[in-house]
Amino acid sequence: MVRFRNFGKRNELAGELAIGTGTEDVSSVEPQVEKHAGEKNGDEIGESKSTDDDNILEKIPTPDVQAGVKKVEAVALTWTRNELILAYFFILLVFFVVSMQQQTQFNLSSYVTSDFNSLGLLSTTSIVSSIVGGVFRLPTAKFVDLVGRAEGFGIMTGFAVMGLIMMAACRNVTTYAAAQVFYWVGFDGMAYTLDVFMADTSSLKNRALVFAFSTTPYIATTFIGPQAAASFLRTSGWPWGYGTYAIVTPVIALPIIILLKVNQRKAMKKGLLVKEKSGRTLTQSISFYFWEFDIIGLILISAGFVLILLPFSLASLQTKGYKAPMIIVMFVIGGLCLIAFPLYERYVCPKPFIPFKLLMDRSVIGACMLANFLFISFYLWDSYFNPYLQAVHGLSVANAGYVYNIYSIGSCFWAVILAILIRVIGRFKYLALAHLCVEILGVGLMIHFRGPHHNIGYVIMCQIFIAFGGGGLVICEDMAVMAAAPHKGVASMLALIALFSSVGGGIGSAIAGAIYTNKFPAALNRALPGNATLNAELYGSLVVQLGYPFGSPERDAVIYAYGDAMYYLTIAATVFLVPCFAFIAVWKDFKVKELRQVKGRVA
Repeated sequence: MVRFRNFGKRNELAGELAIGTGTEDVSSVEPQVEKHAGEKNGDEIGESKSTDDDNILEKIPTPDVQAGVKKVEAVALTWTRNELILAYFFILLVFFVVSMQQQTQFNLSSYVTSDFNSLGLLSTTSIVSSIVGGVFRLPTAKFVDLVGRAEGFGIMTGFAVMGLIMMAACRNVTTYAAAQVFYWVGFDGMAYTLDVFMADTSSLKNRALVFAFSTTPYIATTFIGPQAAASFLRTSGWPWGYGTYAIVTPVIALPIIILLKVNQRKAMKKGLLVKEKSGRTLTQSISFYFWEFDIIGLILISAGFVLILLPFSLASLQTKGYKAPMIIVMFVIGGLCLIAFPLYERYVCPKPFIPFKLLMDRSVIGACMLANFLFISFYLWDSYFNPYLQAVHGLSVANAGYVYNIYSIGSCFWAVILAILIRVIGRFKYLALAHLCVEILGVGLMIHFRGPHHNIGYVIMCQIFIAFGGGGLVICEDMAVMAAAPHKGVASMLALIALFSSVGGGIGSAIAGAIYTNKFPAALNRALPGNATLNAELYGSLVVQLGYPFGSPERDAVIYAYGDAMYYLTIAATVFLVPCFAFIAVWKDFKVKELRQVKGRVA
């Protein structure tokens, strides 16, 4: 259970030293300098006066930060212990619904694309949604810092609901693909905003425990989600699998928004927040937010990653493959965009998302690369794992969902244990190295046990190893970037590591799509020579694959094809985990018990 700490009542001077919510600095208050434990002020003569000033500043929002950060600090300085507990209860409810929806959506997605005879496009839609969802967190981070956490969470909820409505109403794969982008932007944004809020309202030594706490709903929804998906397929059909959550999601998101808004009003009444006029004209405001949100940089990095990754899945649909003019143009323009992005951010952009000093921190670089390679590895073996379980091992939708979600159960369960270890030990670097060894063991064993001649129990064993190892590494990489940054930089750090994770997922999906679209049809042609039409139907639809009984030539060919494709997918996934040892080795060995970032009543 999360323990809550009460930092006592605010000093009456807080009302006299009220800090506004505008983006302008308040020069009348000396900015607080955030530093790691163990650092000393250079001026020992003024130590007593500096201590008094620090005590005062601990009771008001930090003056040299943006409005969104000031708002959440004012909330933490204002609310009661019961309201803090209530906030985490509301967060738990949101994560329960989000996880429930994601479990249902995952188990329905193969049937949605199969209805459109486009099972092979699963990786394509996954690539676009992963990249756009990850990149969109950068402006989201800026928005929640500039405007506020509650406002950002509300907008992300709107995107998620829009995506759900589009998926419920879609009648072709194009609309479904577009809906996936809105869906993942929204739900990723909701989870990200809540992660930022939890970082705002927890001490660093308890933060791993708070983050682990937020994932516990996945343990329950792992069992409920597949059954819900099967129920929708049997009764009302897959569209209502999305339509139901389009109704539930905004209802469950409203309480946390109301709680934040109520406490912001309380902070304003107490003088901790003051509304300020920006003094800008409409034209000046447009220019201000254009540069603050780094629109040009966002376009460059979004276009770059999408144009580089999409050809891996689209090439198989072109007559000339990778030699097709469209594929070549996409690679060239994407590469130029990615080259232009860092140059633009370094030499042209007046307001980059992240200070380059922080961006070059070795712990930040190592954690981001770890997140990237972990997701590449994960999506390599995961992208076609669910249809593989149904077609090769004959599992039902519900049972395949249970096996697939061993990762969710195991990682969420183990994250709590790891978080307790981090709180007790006060460090996490070497714990991360140990978890990486377990992850490699699990993925490596999948190379051998992926075949149909091995019992499903061995596959489950591998999934448990991967769950414990991967779940622990995700917590550790988040802790690494948050420990390296001051409070005002936490949102951008979480957005950065989320971007690298999403890009890694896109890369993994792209490579998986390329391997699957080349190896699976080729294996079918070897097993069923001279049956081009039948093989095309088997390749494009899970429903067609499952329509042939075990022992039939068609089902044997499908099993052989999955075994061949999964062999290459699991080898590639293992290879991408090896460099992760170096990425963890470069981290600083943070002592989280000695680091202080946040103010007020926190977990």
